[in-house]
Amino acid sequence: MHKWVYIASLVAAASAVFSVACGSDDDGGANRNLDSTGTVTGEISVFAASSLTDAFMEEAAAFETANPGVKVTMRFGASSALAVQINEGAPADVYASADLAQMKVVTDAGAVSESKIFVKNTPVVVIPRSDTKIAAFADLAMPGVRLVLAGAEVPIGRYSREILKKASAEGGVSSDFSERVLANLKSEEANVRAVLTKVQLGEADAGIVYRTDVPAAGGEVAVVDIPEAYNVVASYPIAAVKDAKNAQGATAFIAFIMSSEGQDILAKHGFVSP
Repeated sequence: MHKWVYIASLVAAASAVFSVACGSDDDGGANRNLDSTGTVTGEISVFAASSLTDAFMEEAAAFETANPGVKVTMRFGASSALAVQINEGAPADVYASADLAQMKVVTDAGAVSESKIFVKNTPVVVIPRSDTKIAAFADLAMPGVRLVLAGAEVPIGRYSREILKKASAEGGVSSDFSERVLANLKSEEANVRAVLTKVQLGEADAGIVYRTDVPAAGGEVAVVDIPEAYNVVASYPIAAVKDAKNAQGATAFIAFIMSSEGQDILAKHGFVSP
């Protein structure tokens, strides 16, 4: 049996109540996570993409404040790894992916039945702030550049390779651009935050992460924008897991994420509303 390790969210003080609809008394226990007022209670387990770490920690704290009887536990990682864990029976109530492909993995396996896009994001190149080797996106192909990317199965890794492919098409940087850039690839990381960390520590000259990840480096990296003609827009879907132990809580948490308050928190962290 796998052991799943959770990062506990901050427990906030009680305030306004965020309610979900309550069913009848003979619902067979379906509303066991609602109190007598119809307010969601209990623990909600959220599996979320690494790029959502800072935003979702704040979302969890705000949701707990609105629901005093709730505790939100978070597990962050590569969307691909989380999808595998959910399909293997990891106890998740909510899954938030950084791309549609990994949500399809859990949908095809029957772990979720319906998802919705809740936010969008944009990849950028990051370099050590003190490094002047790379001044433009095209410089990634220069010989000797130490490049790190996430693995191809990870959403940001897939997006990165899609960007390089677009830059190698007709009208792009050059037909062999992707080949020359990938020749500089020194390591493939498990998730986007691992890519950011290697650049932040000066262990790489460049990496591709989401724009929203940059603040986590504390000013130790600089951004090189990817030309719009080559870039992609990352769509993030969210879903309740079919076998959720707290189905009412999952529904309420997703509704909060989609609400104006939830979207404002995401916007504060640089995400774009769908």
